[in-house]
Amino acid sequence: MAGIIHLENIQKSYFMGKQELKVLKGLSLDVFKNEYVALMGPSGSGKSTLMNIIGCLDTPTGGKYILNEKDVSQMDDNSLAEVRNTEIGFVFQQFNLLPRLTALENVALPLVYAGMSRKLRNEKALHVLDMVSLTDRSHHKPNELSGGQCQRVAIARALVNDPSIILADEPTGNLDSVTSHEIMDIFEDIHSRGNTVILVTHEEDIANHAHRVIRLLDGNIESDKRNKHSVSEGF
Repeated sequence: MAGIIHLENIQKSYFMGKQELKVLKGLSLDVFKNEYVALMGPSGSGKSTLMNIIGCLDTPTGGKYILNEKDVSQMDDNSLAEVRNTEIGFVFQQFNLLPRLTALENVALPLVYAGMSRKLRNEKALHVLDMVSLTDRSHHKPNELSGGQCQRVAIARALVNDPSIILADEPTGNLDSVTSHEIMDIFEDIHSRGNTVILVTHEEDIANHAHRVIRLLDGNIESDKRNKHSVSEGF
Protein backbone atom coordinates (compact mmCIF):
# COMPACT_ATOMS: atom_id res chain seq x y z
CA MET A 1 0.00 0.00 0.00
CA ALA A 2 1.49 3.34 -1.08
CA GLY A 3 1.74 6.15 1.45
CA ILE A 4 0.75 9.81 1.35
CA ILE A 5 4.44 10.19 0.40
CA HIS A 6 5.77 7.52 -1.97
CA LEU A 7 9.42 7.72 -3.02
CA GLU A 8 10.67 5.16 -5.51
CA ASN A 9 14.37 4.80 -6.38
CA ILE A 10 15.01 8.51 -5.73
CA GLN A 11 18.39 9.73 -6.89
CA LYS A 12 19.89 13.19 -6.59
CA SER A 13 23.20 14.32 -8.01
CA TYR A 14 24.88 17.70 -8.11
CA PHE A 15 27.44 18.58 -10.75
CA MET A 16 30.56 20.62 -10.02
CA GLY A 17 31.96 21.17 -13.49
CA LYS A 18 32.11 17.66 -14.93
CA GLN A 19 32.31 15.99 -11.55
CA GLU A 20 29.12 14.30 -10.36
CA LEU A 21 28.37 14.27 -6.64
CA LYS A 22 25.76 11.60 -5.85
CA VAL A 23 23.85 12.64 -2.73
CA LEU A 24 20.86 10.24 -2.86
CA LYS A 25 21.54 6.84 -4.40
CA GLY A 26 18.25 5.16 -5.23
CA LEU A 27 16.25 5.65 -2.07
CA SER A 28 12.72 4.21 -1.68
CA LEU A 29 10.35 5.15 1.13
CA ASP A 30 6.67 5.36 2.05
CA VAL A 31 5.30 7.69 4.72
CA PHE A 32 1.67 7.11 5.64
CA LYS A 33 -1.06 9.54 6.62
CA ASN A 34 -0.74 10.77 10.24
CA GLU A 35 2.70 9.25 10.77
CA TYR A 36 5.25 11.08 12.92
CA VAL A 37 8.69 10.51 11.41
CA ALA A 38 12.19 11.69 12.32
CA LEU A 39 14.93 11.75 9.68
CA MET A 40 18.41 11.37 11.13
CA GLY A 41 21.93 10.99 9.83
CA PRO A 42 25.38 12.56 10.02
CA SER A 43 26.30 15.66 8.04
CA GLY A 44 26.48 14.73 4.35
CA SER A 45 24.17 11.72 4.70
CA GLY A 46 21.55 13.27 2.40
CA LYS A 47 18.84 14.05 4.96
CA SER A 48 18.51 17.75 4.05
CA THR A 49 18.45 16.90 0.33
CA LEU A 50 15.75 14.30 1.00
CA MET A 51 13.77 16.85 3.03
CA ASN A 52 14.00 19.37 0.17
CA ILE A 53 12.71 16.79 -2.31
CA ILE A 54 9.85 15.72 0.00
CA GLY A 55 9.00 19.41 0.45
CA CYS A 56 9.03 20.06 -3.32
CA LEU A 57 11.83 22.60 -2.87
CA ASP A 58 14.03 20.49 -5.14
CA THR A 59 13.47 17.79 -7.78
CA PRO A 60 15.16 14.40 -7.99
CA THR A 61 17.67 13.57 -10.71
CA GLY A 62 16.03 10.17 -11.09
CA GLY A 63 13.19 8.12 -9.64
CA LYS A 64 9.54 8.81 -8.88
CA TYR A 65 7.90 10.90 -6.13
CA ILE A 66 4.13 10.58 -5.61
CA LEU A 67 2.65 13.05 -3.11
CA ASN A 68 -1.04 12.63 -2.28
CA GLU A 69 -1.48 10.65 -5.52
CA LYS A 70 0.21 13.36 -7.64
CA ASP A 71 3.47 12.66 -9.47
CA VAL A 72 5.51 15.69 -8.40
CA SER A 73 8.85 14.36 -9.69
CA GLN A 74 8.04 15.66 -13.18
CA MET A 75 6.38 18.97 -12.28
CA ASP A 76 7.62 22.39 -13.38
CA ASP A 77 8.47 25.13 -10.86
CA ASN A 78 5.02 26.78 -10.93
CA SER A 79 3.22 23.49 -10.28
CA LEU A 80 5.65 22.63 -7.49
CA ALA A 81 5.05 26.03 -5.88
CA GLU A 82 1.31 25.38 -5.90
CA VAL A 83 1.79 21.95 -4.28
CA ARG A 84 4.07 23.50 -1.63
CA ASN A 85 1.53 26.16 -0.78
CA THR A 86 -1.42 23.77 -0.41
CA GLU A 87 0.01 20.45 0.79
CA ILE A 88 3.01 21.28 2.96
CA GLY A 89 3.80 23.48 5.95
CA PHE A 90 7.47 24.26 6.63
CA VAL A 91 9.20 24.96 9.93
CA PHE A 92 12.89 25.94 9.80
CA GLN A 93 15.66 26.18 12.38
CA GLN A 94 16.17 29.90 11.66
CA PHE A 95 12.40 30.68 11.93
CA ASN A 96 12.53 32.70 8.64
CA LEU A 97 10.17 35.38 9.96
CA LEU A 98 9.98 38.81 8.31
CA PRO A 99 11.33 41.28 10.89
CA ARG A 100 9.07 44.22 10.01
CA LEU A 101 5.85 42.22 10.28
CA THR A 102 4.00 41.36 13.48
CA ALA A 103 3.46 37.75 14.53
CA LEU A 104 -0.08 37.93 13.14
CA GLU A 105 1.12 39.34 9.79
CA ASN A 106 3.88 36.72 9.52
CA VAL A 107 1.38 33.93 10.12
CA ALA A 108 -1.13 35.38 7.65
CA LEU A 109 1.44 35.81 4.88
CA PRO A 110 0.80 32.46 3.08
CA LEU A 111 -2.89 33.42 2.89
CA VAL A 112 -2.01 36.65 1.07
CA TYR A 113 -0.52 34.49 -1.72
CA ALA A 114 -3.69 32.38 -1.64
CA GLY A 115 -5.75 35.51 -2.38
CA MET A 116 -7.78 35.46 0.85
CA SER A 117 -9.42 38.64 2.18
CA ARG A 118 -7.71 40.48 5.05
CA LYS A 119 -10.57 39.73 7.47
CA LEU A 120 -10.43 35.99 6.80
CA ARG A 121 -6.61 35.99 6.86
CA ASN A 122 -6.56 37.58 10.30
CA GLU A 123 -9.23 35.22 11.64
CA LYS A 124 -7.31 32.15 10.46
CA ALA A 125 -3.98 33.53 11.69
CA LEU A 126 -5.42 34.23 15.15
CA HIS A 127 -6.88 30.72 15.25
CA VAL A 128 -3.52 29.04 14.64
CA LEU A 129 -1.72 31.45 16.99
CA ASP A 130 -4.19 30.28 19.62
CA MET A 131 -3.23 26.67 18.85
CA VAL A 132 0.37 27.50 19.81
CA SER A 133 -0.71 29.63 22.82
CA LEU A 134 0.52 32.93 21.39
CA THR A 135 -2.55 35.12 20.78
CA ASP A 136 -1.36 37.54 23.49
CA ARG A 137 1.79 38.26 21.42
CA SER A 138 0.07 38.54 18.04
CA HIS A 139 0.98 42.22 17.55
CA HIS A 140 4.64 41.86 18.55
CA LYS A 141 7.43 41.81 15.99
CA PRO A 142 10.07 39.04 15.97
CA ASN A 143 12.66 41.18 17.80
CA GLU A 144 10.16 41.54 20.67
CA LEU A 145 9.75 37.77 21.02
CA SER A 146 11.94 35.05 22.54
CA GLY A 147 13.43 32.30 20.36
CA GLY A 148 10.75 29.87 21.51
CA GLN A 149 7.99 32.37 20.74
CA CYS A 150 9.47 33.00 17.27
CA GLN A 151 9.40 29.25 16.61
CA ARG A 152 5.76 29.12 17.75
CA VAL A 153 4.97 31.87 15.23
CA ALA A 154 6.80 29.87 12.55
CA ILE A 155 4.79 26.75 13.45
CA ALA A 156 1.53 28.73 13.31
CA ARG A 157 2.52 30.04 9.87
CA ALA A 158 3.17 26.45 8.73
CA LEU A 159 -0.32 25.44 9.91
CA VAL A 160 -2.33 28.35 8.53
CA ASN A 161 -2.97 26.79 5.08
CA ASP A 162 -4.29 23.55 6.64
CA PRO A 163 -1.52 21.43 5.06
CA SER A 164 -1.66 17.66 5.32
CA ILE A 165 2.10 17.46 5.94
CA ILE A 166 4.33 19.44 8.30
CA LEU A 167 8.07 19.38 7.51
CA ALA A 168 10.39 20.64 10.25
CA ASP A 169 14.12 21.07 9.66
CA GLU A 170 16.04 21.09 12.98
CA PRO A 171 13.10 22.96 14.61
CA THR A 172 14.78 23.09 18.03
CA GLY A 173 18.34 23.72 16.82
CA ASN A 174 18.49 27.29 18.17
CA LEU A 175 16.55 26.69 21.41
CA ASP A 176 17.47 25.71 24.95
CA SER A 177 16.40 22.30 26.26
CA VAL A 178 13.31 23.49 28.18
CA THR A 179 12.00 25.47 25.21
CA SER A 180 12.86 22.56 22.88
CA HIS A 181 10.59 20.24 24.85
CA GLU A 182 7.78 22.83 24.79
CA ILE A 183 8.10 23.03 20.99
CA MET A 184 8.10 19.23 20.71
CA ASP A 185 4.89 19.14 22.77
CA ILE A 186 3.34 21.39 20.12
CA PHE A 187 4.42 18.99 17.36
CA GLU A 188 2.88 16.11 19.34
CA ASP A 189 -0.36 18.09 19.52
CA ILE A 190 -0.23 18.84 15.76
CA HIS A 191 0.26 15.13 15.08
CA SER A 192 -2.65 14.20 17.35
CA ARG A 193 -4.90 16.52 15.28
CA GLY A 194 -4.24 14.38 12.20
CA ASN A 195 -1.24 15.93 10.49
CA THR A 196 1.63 13.91 9.06
CA VAL A 197 4.79 15.26 10.71
CA ILE A 198 8.34 14.77 9.38
CA LEU A 199 11.25 16.34 11.18
CA VAL A 200 14.97 16.41 10.45
CA THR A 201 17.14 16.33 13.56
CA HIS A 202 20.57 15.21 14.71
CA GLU A 203 19.44 15.07 18.37
CA GLU A 204 18.42 11.67 19.72
CA ASP A 205 16.14 13.11 22.43
CA ILE A 206 14.23 15.09 19.80
CA ALA A 207 13.96 12.05 17.52
CA ASN A 208 12.53 10.08 20.45
CA HIS A 209 9.37 12.19 20.22
CA ALA A 210 8.67 10.71 16.78
CA HIS A 211 7.00 7.33 16.32
CA ARG A 212 9.31 6.22 13.51
CA VAL A 213 13.00 7.01 13.03
CA ILE A 214 14.66 6.73 9.60
CA ARG A 215 18.45 6.96 9.61
CA LEU A 216 20.35 7.90 6.46
CA LEU A 217 23.98 7.14 5.67
CA ASP A 218 25.82 8.03 2.47
CA GLY A 219 22.62 8.68 0.49
CA ASN A 220 20.85 5.47 1.48
CA ILE A 221 18.49 4.40 4.25
CA GLU A 222 20.60 2.72 6.93
CA SER A 223 17.69 1.82 9.22
CA ASP A 224 13.94 2.40 9.52
CA LYS A 225 12.53 1.58 12.95
CA ARG A 226 9.54 2.32 15.13
CA ASN A 227 10.16 3.90 18.50
CA LYS A 228 9.12 1.65 21.37
CA HIS A 229 6.56 4.14 22.67
CA SER A 230 4.92 4.31 19.22
CA VAL A 231 1.31 3.28 18.95
CA SER A 232 -0.05 1.41 15.94
CA GLU A 233 -1.32 3.77 13.26
CA GLY A 234 -3.56 1.12 11.76
CA PHE A 235 -1.80 0.25 8.54
